[in-house]
Amino acid sequence: MKLMHTITETDIEAIERATVAAVSPDLTEELDGWLLPFAEGTVKRAKSAVPLHRAAVDPGTIDRIEDRCDSRQVVPVLRLADADCFDSLRAELERRHYVGDSPTLVQVGSTPRMLRVAEGGGAPADVDTTPDDAWAGLFLGEGFDPVDGAHRVRTLARAKGTLFASVREGGRTVAAGAMAFGHGWCSVHGMRTDLAQRGRGLAGRVLAGLAQAAMSRGFERVFLQVDAANPPALALYRRAGFETHWQYRYWQRQQWPR
Repeated sequence: MKLMHTITETDIEAIERATVAAVSPDLTEELDGWLLPFAEGTVKRAKSAVPLHRAAVDPGTIDRIEDRCDSRQVVPVLRLADADCFDSLRAELERRHYVGDSPTLVQVGSTPRMLRVAEGGGAPADVDTTPDDAWAGLFLGEGFDPVDGAHRVRTLARAKGTLFASVREGGRTVAAGAMAFGHGWCSVHGMRTDLAQRGRGLAGRVLAGLAQAAMSRGFERVFLQVDAANPPALALYRRAGFETHWQYRYWQRQQWPR
């Protein structure tokens, strides 16, 4: 099936740069056409090396990435697309006892189409320039990992220019999300819905609010990243006009017991 949204090599680099910027790592280095972000916490995008291209990778690059990680006393993690050009790299990583997990889809859409996902389902979410306590509290609520939630709130809240969407009912935030801007793209992050309120179309209202804000700033192209094993989210994003352009995995060296 032909994809509606064309993605170029330049777009791939822009999306990868924007992805890292949106999670605001403590430090980001560049090496051999890769970004190397470093951060504490549970957010893997903030601490995994990622190539900015689709071309074969010399094993020497992996040596240099490992050296940089070793110098900072962190475990090397690579965020690598399931692209044919990386076949030899994946084989080399497996030889070094790396394992790939957490398959994630990178999807691309347009803000006008994204806006329409909430039609007939209620008003678009409110959008603010800073997250309030209720927005952050949703990430720490029942059914969510509070440690991971706290790290996600921290990384999203400190990124420059990010917007925060909230659907509020009875003084509570029942659905939330965030939108970052950079490198010619806007991107959706941190989508959350109160577990007791799912199935009501609230996430669609969050997307619509973010789309409205992005369009007012002149942005049309939008991307997001979603767990490949999350059918409800995939169905929502399909209704919002998103299409998958690639899948990636996190490759991490196994820690053998001593």
